[in-house]
Amino acid sequence: MASQWDLISDVVPDDEARQVNEADYIERVVGPLAAGSIVLDLGCGEGKAQRSVNRVNPAVVWMGIDLPSSPEVDGRTSRRDRLVTFDGVELPFRTSSIDCILSMQVLEHVRHPEPLLREVARVLKPGAPFAGTTSNLEPYHSFSLWNFTPYGFVTIARDAGLDVVELRPGIDGPTLIERQILGRPREMSKYFGSTSPRNDEFLDWGRATRRRPALVNNRMLQFSGHFGFLTRGPRT
Repeated sequence: MASQWDLISDVVPDDEARQVNEADYIERVVGPLAAGSIVLDLGCGEGKAQRSVNRVNPAVVWMGIDLPSSPEVDGRTSRRDRLVTFDGVELPFRTSSIDCILSMQVLEHVRHPEPLLREVARVLKPGAPFAGTTSNLEPYHSFSLWNFTPYGFVTIARDAGLDVVELRPGIDGPTLIERQILGRPREMSKYFGSTSPRNDEFLDWGRATRRRPALVNNRMLQFSGHFGFLTRGPRT
């Protein structure tokens, strides 16, 4: 029987073992973009990522896209931002026209993820980044439909024509489950931005056994609540 490592080892980074969050990918993919580049925030909801995008690179153009209505969209306080609505599948942009797409904890809420990923591949410029985070072992929240295993995400992203560059572990699944059981106490929110308890244990295991970073990342991915991804649009 094939293990997770057998199936996705080519996209598990071996540079360092660590926990990531949304800010890591915004820094990484938005920072190098040229002035005037369009950053599409797919499933922007309340538009929380806009501030981070503008801080990292004030010269890019942030554009949000989401359904006409959802709990998060309806919670927006600013109506002056560049916001486009769509049907959840067909992106209203020309082929090879977008410089970067971000998706922060969105794909688990998407009714038809596979055709949407094909649309992502269509509208991205060749080699342009599509990056973000999604759920693996996370309890139900806000109309969530799916949890993606790392292998499952890699499979559908590649089938859509995207080049999967890497997956990295986010907050661990047991901590997210415990947080839900306890009623989401405020003090546990710190683990979204700092290493969560089980991930600390995995890092200790890696140091004690002198495992290479990729093997530690793989173990963390197996039990992750969220994981981060970096893909790129198909090159012509």
